[in-house]
Amino acid sequence: MDFTVHQEVLIAGFLIAVVMGAFVNKTNFCTMGAVSDWVNIGDTGRLRSWLFAIAISIAGVIVFEVTGIVDLETMRPPYRTANFEWLRYILGGILFGIGMTLGSGCGNKTLVRVGGGNIKSVVVLVVAAIFAYLMTKTDFYGIVFYSWMSPIAIDLSAMEFAGQDLGSLLVAAVASGDVVDMRLYAGGVLVTILMFVVWKSADFRQNIDNVLGGVVVGGCVLGAWYVTGGALGQIWIEDSSFLDEIPIGIGAQSYSFINPMGETLDVAMHPTNNLLLTFGVMGLLGVITGSFLYSVLTRKFRIEWFSSLSDFFSHIVGAALMGIGGILSMGCTIGQGITGFSTLAVGSMMAYASFIFGSALTMKIQYYKMVYEEEATFMGAFVSALVDMRLLPTGMRKLDAI
Repeated sequence: MDFTVHQEVLIAGFLIAVVMGAFVNKTNFCTMGAVSDWVNIGDTGRLRSWLFAIAISIAGVIVFEVTGIVDLETMRPPYRTANFEWLRYILGGILFGIGMTLGSGCGNKTLVRVGGGNIKSVVVLVVAAIFAYLMTKTDFYGIVFYSWMSPIAIDLSAMEFAGQDLGSLLVAAVASGDVVDMRLYAGGVLVTILMFVVWKSADFRQNIDNVLGGVVVGGCVLGAWYVTGGALGQIWIEDSSFLDEIPIGIGAQSYSFINPMGETLDVAMHPTNNLLLTFGVMGLLGVITGSFLYSVLTRKFRIEWFSSLSDFFSHIVGAALMGIGGILSMGCTIGQGITGFSTLAVGSMMAYASFIFGSALTMKIQYYKMVYEEEATFMGAFVSALVDMRLLPTGMRKLDAI
C-alpha cells in the first residue's frame, strides 16, 4: 500500500507514541507523581527521571540543529516566539499544576490510565478536551485572557535573532555570535548541570524504571522532532503548501497532549473531515494504544471508577483547569516540560517551574486539610503551605507543620 507523505508522518507519530505509552505505563513515568514523591516523602527518583528526559531532549535538539538534520523554523506551537507573554506561562502553568493534581495526573498520564482501563481518566480526558476546545476554537481565550495579557507581553522582535530561547537571548546580550552556536553553548551547560543532578543520586542509578522512563520519553520526543522537522517533515511541509485544502497542524513539532485533546474532540465532531487529523491527535491515540497493549499483555488492565462524589467533582475541576491551563501555558508537562524545554525557550522553563509550584502547593493544602480536617480552613492550609515552601515568613504559619 502506498502512503502519502502526510500519512507517513501521521503513522510515524502514532507508532512512536505507542512506544511512549507502553513504556510510561511500564516504568510509571509520571510528572505529577514525581512532584508527589518529592513533596510528600522526599523521594526524587521520578523527578530525576523527568529531568533526565529533558536533558536527553535538549542534547538531541542541539545535535539536530547543529548538524542541520532538523529544521525547527516552522515549529508548532512557536515555543521560541518573540512575543514573550510571560504571564501566560506562569498562570497557565500554575493552573495546570493544580489541575493535574486534582485530576490524578498530567495529560500524558491521563492517556496512559485511559489505556489501562481507568474510567476516571476517561472523564478527565473528555472534560479537559472540552475546555481545550473552548480555549482554541472559540472566543473563550480572547475574552477571558488575551485582552489583559497581551498588553503586558514583552516584544523581542527588535533583536537580530528574534526569539525567547537562550541562544537568541545570548546573541542579543553580547551583540554578536551565531544563534546556533549560542544554543550549543547554553544547551551544553544546561545538559551538563541536569546530568550531574540526575546521576549523582545512587537511588536513581539503581532504579532501572526511572532510567528507562527518562530515556524512552526523551527519545520519543526527539523521534517526533526528527519525523516532523527532518527530511520527511520538510517534504511534508512543502508538499502541503500546494494542496487545495491544507490539513491543520502542519509544521515541525513533538508531543504535547492538551491541545491534541481539543483537536481530537474536533475530529469526533467532524468524523468525515480527514483534514482535522493532526500529528497531535495521532500521538494521543498512540499513547492510549501503547498503554492498552501493555496493560493487556501484562494482565494489568483494570477498570477503576470514582470512590465518592467528592472524588468525581475533584477530577472534573482538575480536568477543566488542565484544559484551560494547558492551552494558556502552551503545553503540558510533556509539551512544555520536555518538548518546549528542548528548544531552550525561556517560556517553557517558566511553565515547567509553574507546573511544579502549582502541583506542590495543591498537594500541601490537601495534606493539611486531610490531617487537620474541620480544624483547617482553606486559608489556614494555604498560608501554612506557602510557609512550608519558604514563600512566607514562619511567623505567619496558621497550622503546625506536618
